[in-house]
Amino acid sequence: MAAKDQIDEREIEILASKVRWALQHSVNKEIIFLCIGSDRSTGDSLGPLVGTMLKKEKIPYPIYGTLEEPVHALNLEKVLKEIYKTHSDPLVFGIDACLGDEHQIGFILFKEEPFIPGNALNKALPQVGDLHLRAIVNYLDPLSPAQSLNNTRLYTVINLAKAITKVITKTLSTEKISLT
Repeated sequence: MAAKDQIDEREIEILASKVRWALQHSVNKEIIFLCIGSDRSTGDSLGPLVGTMLKKEKIPYPIYGTLEEPVHALNLEKVLKEIYKTHSDPLVFGIDACLGDEHQIGFILFKEEPFIPGNALNKALPQVGDLHLRAIVNYLDPLSPAQSLNNTRLYTVINLAKAITKVITKTLSTEKISLT
């Protein structure tokens, strides 16, 4: 398999600087991390793993979606309503797993736009977030996308979750910037 096994420090720094820039240009918004996925599927557990890791890092921002309380297809709309009711003018930072081509496994994508979770599985879910990080955890088998998520290596998911957590903690711990 042509997957990336590790994300190196240089890649983490580059990604952290892109995220930092985007957050700096979103002043006066409360940052909310929305980590989407289910711990019942290896590939889909990326979001809850990141949420759990971010909570352990004690970042000073609300985090929705952990292994203990995952945000998934069945409760996503309810959680989104809660976020917008509880937080005034939030900047929702989405984190999710996704599927791609075999040579893309292990890559982390950052975009300054909403995304639709569950797209590969043809789920009708609402658009999420103002910006997002998604990690390609496995290749998309067009005949069985759900099987692609279930057959994902836990090693890959854990390494990607650690890398995303590192990107976010580096972004937020930089003393040179103010995010508010």
